[in-house]
Amino acid sequence: MTNEEPKVVDAGRYTVSETCKALGIHRNTLRRWLQAGKINCKFRRIDNRKVFEGKEIKKVWRVAL
Repeated sequence: MTNEEPKVVDAGRYTVSETCKALGIHRNTLRRWLQAGKINCKFRRIDNRKVFEGKEIKKVWRVAL
């Protein structure tokens, strides 16, 4: 995990890859956090893919440190 606060917009929506890159973690770690309830995701209406809000990414980063 990165020591710097992720540079994301609170209202922005980020894909799994973008979220992992912002947090400096592997996608399997993100998957485990989702299953454990440490992070919440939403789904796009068009393709039903997971997206993460910027404020959720920042919240998880603060708790994990």
